[in-house]
Amino acid sequence: MTNSRSITAAVLATTAAFLLVGCSTTAATPDDSDSPDTTEAPLFSSLPQEIQDAGKIVFAGDSHPPYRTVEADNSVTGIDPDIQAALSKQLGVDIEIEIASGLPDILTGMLGGRYDAFNGPVKATPDRMKDFDAIWWMTTRSSYVFLESRADDIPDSSALCGLQIAGVTGSITETQVAALAAWCADEGKPAPTFVGLTDTNATILAVQSERVDALATTETGAIDIVDKTPDTFQYVTQTDEQGAGVDKLALLTPKGNGLGEVLTQAFQNLFDSGEYAEIMEKWHLSSVMIDAPELNPAV
Repeated sequence: MTNSRSITAAVLATTAAFLLVGCSTTAATPDDSDSPDTTEAPLFSSLPQEIQDAGKIVFAGDSHPPYRTVEADNSVTGIDPDIQAALSKQLGVDIEIEIASGLPDILTGMLGGRYDAFNGPVKATPDRMKDFDAIWWMTTRSSYVFLESRADDIPDSSALCGLQIAGVTGSITETQVAALAAWCADEGKPAPTFVGLTDTNATILAVQSERVDALATTETGAIDIVDKTPDTFQYVTQTDEQGAGVDKLALLTPKGNGLGEVLTQAFQNLFDSGEYAEIMEKWHLSSVMIDAPELNPAV
């Protein structure tokens, strides 16, 4: 553990640099240089006329590795660009990512016409679906990251009962910890305590300084933290019995222009072709795949 603090500090410094990217930054996807062929795209003619005329769709994206990582050359890598590149081929228009500074700004920007969509993934909720079409394309399983030295204490997710768990305030992990707490109570065990913090960096620091026992994040986020800090952290994943796998994570686009319907069909094509499964497996997301996309799912 002698190198744990220096390794983690380096990771946090890199992540902090990502978060300094301003709202005005436009980042290209890896396939940005290859414009899609409208003659080969099955859904180009179904797009709203203004999108066809613009020849592009502007996606908002906050810096959120591994979904979106802003590289030194201002390109974006991660799950989101891979999904967008596949969607672009279906739609016959370019997809640009404009880096924004968090979900409230993204939602406001979409309603104001600055962005056409946001691939989050964010939880589909009744309130959000009043203003946005939500295309459900994955679920979530919260994972809990802790110091490797605690591995014997936390062999599986049932050992989280009674522990202090950090998470981002208002995030989907907060509701997942609540579900875990309910399971613990049913088992006659003490509930975990959720410690709400401002961002993922703060939760990592809280675990590193041993102010909390673990941090809650998506399974993909947990994999990313562990991969970037070898021999420092381990993680366990919440089970279906404990409330995982029930939240519906979606792409959002403003209601009223028909883009939601076209994007849903584009996702369906990716499911049918196997591209969806390939991308999800590439990013270790097989456990949160769903059988078919759905527009404005019941929640």
